[in-house]
Amino acid sequence: MKILIIGGRGTIGSKVSSYFSIKHEVLIAGRSSGDQLVDISNSESIEALFKKIGVLDAIICTAGEAKWATFNDLSEDDFYIGIRSKLMGQVNLVRIGKKYLNPNGSITLTTGILADDPVIMTTSAAMVNGALHSFVKSVVLELNNGIRVNAVSSGVVEDALDKYGHYFPGHNPIPMDKMLRGYIRSVEGKANGEIIRMYD
Repeated sequence: MKILIIGGRGTIGSKVSSYFSIKHEVLIAGRSSGDQLVDISNSESIEALFKKIGVLDAIICTAGEAKWATFNDLSEDDFYIGIRSKLMGQVNLVRIGKKYLNPNGSITLTTGILADDPVIMTTSAAMVNGALHSFVKSVVLELNNGIRVNAVSSGVVEDALDKYGHYFPGHNPIPMDKMLRGYIRSVEGKANGEIIRMYD
């Protein structure tokens, strides 16, 4: 398969890219590094990326940001960071990317445990994750050509503990190999419209 991994140099993306590169042709795109550059908060940038790389068999997104802060400190503009990047960025990857997928291709998005088990300072991120879960379950009702869409939702992964672990007191960290299995199931399996939860 020819697979595009957006965010393929990040904490999760690096693990995902390493696995799929063994058996498949992998292209990595990111905001500041990769084979190609893309800003997923900008639909014109997404369109330009797909026009440049052509037809694919699978798209994986492990990119997208949202503002982490207490609710009282979040401005309207702060909420739009997550809406434009992690939410609409991934929605637009499906909206635009479906035109560049071979029949029976797949798109795998990334959300997270905050949709189901939020912690303090994550109102914006939790909102975006929950919206993406609803999007995935609904969009598959209208896609053609056998195109599948899933989201992988993981708890805080072991390799991100130094950065995010203190936000998740009492949560069991998710081993990177367990997290990876969610992406394998989405791309190499037949799951469709699923939120693939990799929690403890």
